[in-house]
Amino acid sequence: MNAHRHSPEHKKRIANRLARAAGHLEKIRQMVDEDADCAEILIQLAAVRSALTNASKEIINEHIDHCVYHAVQEGDQKALEEFRTAIDKFI
Repeated sequence: MNAHRHSPEHKKRIANRLARAAGHLEKIRQMVDEDADCAEILIQLAAVRSALTNASKEIINEHIDHCVYHAVQEGDQKALEEFRTAIDKFI
């Protein structure tokens, strides 16, 4: 599973999504420090959660399309079990 490399474009998309989420989190921290309206903070937290969910979906889909696909072709039961474990922890 770890032997497969992902495209630079895929890695860039994920890095951008995570950077946006991190930027939102920093803004939320500032909002808390500045006693911003709680409803606005919750809305921003929901945006971060959505960004992380979307990044997670993209990672999972990429992993299935490439890593899991190759593991199945190669009969790599260890890689498949690692994926199951990762999904169990993720969910």
